[in-house]
Amino acid sequence: MAKRRRGQTRGPGGHAIRALSHRALPALREFLADEAAGGVLLLVAAVAALIWANSAGAGSYVSLWEHHLTLGTGSWAVDEPVTGWVNDGLMAVFFFVVGLEIKRELAIGELSSPRAAITPALAALGGVLVPAGIYILIAGGGAGGHGWGVPMATDIAFAVGILTLLGRHVGSGAKLFLLSIAIVDDLIAITVIAIFYSDGIKWAWIAIAVAGLLVVVAMRSVATSPWFYLLPSVLVWFAMLESGIHATVAGVLLGLLTPAGPIRGREVMDQLQSALHPISAFVIVPVFALANAGVDLRGGVLSHSLGEKVTWAVAIGLVAGKLIGVAATTFLLLKLRIGTLPMNMVRAQIWPIAALCGIGFTVALFVSDLAFDDDGLADDAKVGIFIASFIAAAVGALLLRLTPDVEDT
Repeated sequence: MAKRRRGQTRGPGGHAIRALSHRALPALREFLADEAAGGVLLLVAAVAALIWANSAGAGSYVSLWEHHLTLGTGSWAVDEPVTGWVNDGLMAVFFFVVGLEIKRELAIGELSSPRAAITPALAALGGVLVPAGIYILIAGGGAGGHGWGVPMATDIAFAVGILTLLGRHVGSGAKLFLLSIAIVDDLIAITVIAIFYSDGIKWAWIAIAVAGLLVVVAMRSVATSPWFYLLPSVLVWFAMLESGIHATVAGVLLGLLTPAGPIRGREVMDQLQSALHPISAFVIVPVFALANAGVDLRGGVLSHSLGEKVTWAVAIGLVAGKLIGVAATTFLLLKLRIGTLPMNMVRAQIWPIAALCGIGFTVALFVSDLAFDDDGLADDAKVGIFIASFIAAAVGALLLRLTPDVEDT
């Protein structure tokens, strides 16, 4: 009998999992490489924002991002501060890329096999419910309690960046598992944003958005270039913005509607992802961090935040909630023989993966601005995000160092 390589796992569905992974492998490697490099830029941008917001030039930081820009005319005009254009506009492209990757995973990736998908999908659900529950227990009710969605999502770029830096200790299976969890909880997070963190719904605009989405679907059999989708996509985004549902939801929906297979001989999804993912990872996400991570911690703000329930509800929710929720759910599924791990991943790696899921930077910052009308509460939440992301990265890195090396097969 052939000897198994260290880290190779077997079980029902194992050959299907390996085949699916090989089909999606080139796109997966490109995605992970961009996310890892983008994670470095994200960190640099976040540090730069904090330094700028706490320097003598803090006034220029505030005036830049609060400066209003108007595009369009009449009833079609959109007037937003620069931060709004970043959060509502550029981040719609970010979530479009997330939607593309969700579609890829559902079509040909890890999430396309029911037995393989159930483990990261339910692990992500556990990693959403436990942090939200911890947040509610600590923060209680009132205005602060509205931030229960903040500790729900994992930052793909930061988490994958840590895994890549420690790449000799992990195989592709662990990266795929982390990516699948992060993608599913991003999907859950965008659903929460659409339902709980949107303004009053305007159904006429919802109807226009749906009509635009139907146009996009109808065009799939005749469009010969992605540029043909630009006008209906902008219409869907504008209608979603006006509807009261956050405009970034349009990005995810458009990504999910992108065909996974070839259209008239063209791999539309591959072309879009190859073109847009580097822009998202290297431009949009760092700009988002620069615009949103600049919390002025002077004048006792930091010491005040460290004494606030919201800060620790977010921090403990992310660090402990993700670790417990993801790991406990995964081990339970394996014990009950309901789910399985990807090839080239061992059980010992569940703990560091669960810890890295506590890095909730980009989407957590995004939700914190939606959850709180009070800037002070939003700043408290952001301090909690900073604390949690640092601790989760350190704990995840340490646990990765303590787990055995795993070879790809």
